[in-house]
Amino acid sequence: MSTTWDPQQYALFSDHRARPLGDLLGRVGATSPRLVVDLGCGNGPSTLSVAQRWPRARVVGVDNSPQMLAAARDLDSHGLVELVEADVRTWDVSTLGAAPDVIVTNATLQWVPGHLNLLTRWAAALAPDGWLAMQVPANLDAPSHALMREVAQAHPAADRLRPALARLEVATPAAYVELFGAAGLEVDAWETTYQHVLDPLARQDSPVLEWVSGTGLRPVLEALPDAGERAAFLREYDARLRAAYPRTSVGVIFPFRRVFAVGHRPVAGPTGRP
Repeated sequence: MSTTWDPQQYALFSDHRARPLGDLLGRVGATSPRLVVDLGCGNGPSTLSVAQRWPRARVVGVDNSPQMLAAARDLDSHGLVELVEADVRTWDVSTLGAAPDVIVTNATLQWVPGHLNLLTRWAAALAPDGWLAMQVPANLDAPSHALMREVAQAHPAADRLRPALARLEVATPAAYVELFGAAGLEVDAWETTYQHVLDPLARQDSPVLEWVSGTGLRPVLEALPDAGERAAFLREYDARLRAAYPRTSVGVIFPFRRVFAVGHRPVAGPTGRP
C-alpha cells in the first residue's frame, strides 16, 4: 500500500521529531565525510541538519514521497542537498558513483519490509571508516497504536482497514547489534522512551490525534474515503486517545519509545585487520 504523506501535518511537531535525529547523530564520529546519504529523508529538516553538520560533504536525500520531496526542495533554499525520488528498498547505492562515508536512516525503516537485509546491504556499501546510523519508532504496543487497532476491529469497514493497520515489527536493540556486528561494524545500540510534552499552551484540541495523523494514522485515513466512515472512526478513536493521554498541568504527556543503532566500519591496518 502506497501512502500519501502530508508534509504540513507531519511538521506540526517538528521540534519533537527532530530530537531523535540529534541523539542519533551525536554518536556518529565522522569528522570530514565526503559523501553522506539520508535514506527516507522526508520533508527535509533532517537532511538539512546533516548538511549543516558536515557543510563540506556532498549530501544526498532519498525518499519515495513526491509530496515530502517537494517540501524538502522548498525548505532547501540554498541547494545544500541533492534529492532523489526513489524507494529505499530498490535504490542502488552505486548510482552515487562513490562509497558513502555516512548513511543515515531516521524513522523510516518501520515502513520498509525486509529492512534487516537492507541494513546488511548498506553496511557493505560503506567506505572504509564509514558510519551507518539508524533510528526507528518502537511504539506499536503503545495506546496510540493499540487503540487504533481496537477501533478499526469494531468498525464496519474492519476488513478494509486490516491491511492499512499492518505494521512491521522493528527488531530489538540486541538484534541490531548482532546484525551490525555480522556485517563487520563496531556497533553502539540503545533504546529511549521520550516523554514528549505536547501542546503545553493548550492550542490544539487533540494533540495526540494530530501527531498520529501525520504518521501511523495516514494509511487508515486513506482506507476510509467515505466521509461518514472516516468521521465515525475518528470520533471513537479520538475519545479513546483523550482518555489514554489526558491533559495535565504541563500539557499532554506522550511517551514514545525509539530504537537506535550506530555502526562504524573500522579502517584496516597494514595486516588487513582493524
